[in-house]
Amino acid sequence: MGATIPKQYLQLNGLTVIEHSLKLLSSLPQLEKITVVVHPDDEHWQKIESDCFAREIVTVVGGDERGQSVMNGLLSIDAGPDDWVLVHDAVRPCTSLTDIQQLIKEVTESADYCHGAILAAPISSTIKRVNKANEIEWTVERERLWSALTPQLFPLKKLIQAMESALAQGLLITDEASAMEHFGYSVKVVPGSSHNIKITHPADLALAELILKSQEITQ
Repeated sequence: MGATIPKQYLQLNGLTVIEHSLKLLSSLPQLEKITVVVHPDDEHWQKIESDCFAREIVTVVGGDERGQSVMNGLLSIDAGPDDWVLVHDAVRPCTSLTDIQQLIKEVTESADYCHGAILAAPISSTIKRVNKANEIEWTVERERLWSALTPQLFPLKKLIQAMESALAQGLLITDEASAMEHFGYSVKVVPGSSHNIKITHPADLALAELILKSQEITQ
């Protein structure tokens, strides 16, 4: 991002990026509480007033990698064997509440039991596989390719077991679904809006502003 502070604390329409994400999640009636995982040296999170959200906010110290940070958050949750957990990326502030509700509905009302579901978007662009010299090797068939989004929804206990095993084996875990996949669990994809962007580059902030403003107009 070329910023002097972590991107989740950049200003976006009068709030920080993470505040937009938390306000969205706190409006979900199904959630009992929200756990925010922060870097050990984070000096910015404590400046955000957690009492402005509609749900209890619990802060947990993260690890060196995403997988360990998620694990720290999961292990901090005091929940029963049948409880489910949503894992969301703080820098996805434009996620649709309707999409999250549909994600939950797909799991809770499914005729066949599944071990979780994620928001995802079908790939629309032509995908090229390239070598180290950035030369095209071949064109990838995109018909069944989807781009993974968040939130991702899983049974808490099963996700902990899958994440623990994957981390212990040194497997590449790019998201929570990949940990579940490694151990043969069935995970559904639920179509999500293309507006569910991840703040990665400076231009993403300007796009996010437009998306959030359009969401306000349509509400």
